[in-house]
Amino acid sequence: MDEIDALRQMRTALAEEEHPDRLALRTDWRSDGTPRRRRRGFTIPLVSVAATAAAGTAIALLVPGGSGDRVVPRRTVTAGNVLLVAASNAEKTPTGRYWHTETVTGTVQDVGKSAADHYTVDLRQRSISWVGPDGKRRIAIVDEGGHPMTPQDMAKWRQAGSPKMVKVPNPEGPGSVSLDMQALSNGRRAFRSYGGDYYGLTAAQVAKLPTDAKALENALLTLKGDWHAYTSKPGKEPIRALRGAERTRALSDVAGTLLSQAPAPPRVRAAAFRMLATLPGVKAGGTAADPMGRTGRVISLPLTTTVPLGLYTAPKQLGTYQRQWIIDPAGGHLLAIRDLVATPPHGSRPLPSGDDGKPRRLEADHMPDRFHRPGEVSSYQLFAVAEWTNTSPR
Repeated sequence: MDEIDALRQMRTALAEEEHPDRLALRTDWRSDGTPRRRRRGFTIPLVSVAATAAAGTAIALLVPGGSGDRVVPRRTVTAGNVLLVAASNAEKTPTGRYWHTETVTGTVQDVGKSAADHYTVDLRQRSISWVGPDGKRRIAIVDEGGHPMTPQDMAKWRQAGSPKMVKVPNPEGPGSVSLDMQALSNGRRAFRSYGGDYYGLTAAQVAKLPTDAKALENALLTLKGDWHAYTSKPGKEPIRALRGAERTRALSDVAGTLLSQAPAPPRVRAAAFRMLATLPGVKAGGTAADPMGRTGRVISLPLTTTVPLGLYTAPKQLGTYQRQWIIDPAGGHLLAIRDLVATPPHGSRPLPSGDDGKPRRLEADHMPDRFHRPGEVSSYQLFAVAEWTNTSPR
């Protein structure tokens, strides 16, 4: 163990013993450094869905242009301090019979033929999930269609005639694909049983994960999978086999799932925050708003690609990206994960031949974010709801 590891473990141990309000003052994660009473939870704007057989609830309203691509600088604060405050408060969140989540996945795509006349569209899909005491998961998917990102984008879309379908280049070859600008359902779709797991862990295994940060990391290091964003030789290996930024990427992806979609108990969620505080390359930023307008603290992770781990065997992006978490330290919640453009798409790269045997190339002018500027959001996951509840699934 080197000195840095020792300091990280001392910091984590101190946070486990210290009251969160005391920790917040000592670490000075607040912007002005003055003691304040704890805020109430964020108010989430809601919009009712159309009356259908399953539409007895409301869904969170996303704010137009609320991708939160503007980060407000704050005084220098370490990622560990912010994450340890979040951990202490996550540990106090209530439990219940059911684990309920609503996750909105968005991809921001450029519509138009040039940087001068294009507008951006946020293409969204919502996943509503319930996990019962038996560990079985039921999911409904709602395609929410495309939405102009900002008022300026809205004006350009309307100037184009408010088309119900817009065309964007096909990133894998010639031609284009169409994006639907309308929600594909007025209410919620029927729930279906889902037999998937959480990076190889069942709901029962998630519930039994260690509640100590280092022990949790050791348990996650044994998870086997294809942990490379892309590789010429795909194959399963434990996270322990990875080094540097690749290991941090894999561990942070699993931790993000434990904090957002997996039915993890409060103490396991707290351990996930504490584990992230010890990982190399994790940095604290200022404040930013998520697509619902909720403000949180920014945590930056080492990342060069948004390609999901283990999905492709060949690079399918021509830019580089920075991944950020937006967290609510006072509530102990992960609000959103977003990927910002670091280097816009450029150049080209050969792709494996298609089913027809013809050669293919990846071209920068075919990328969905081909007109994005550095710092703009390319994609995101918004965790509108992630809570234990005693309310029956609806």
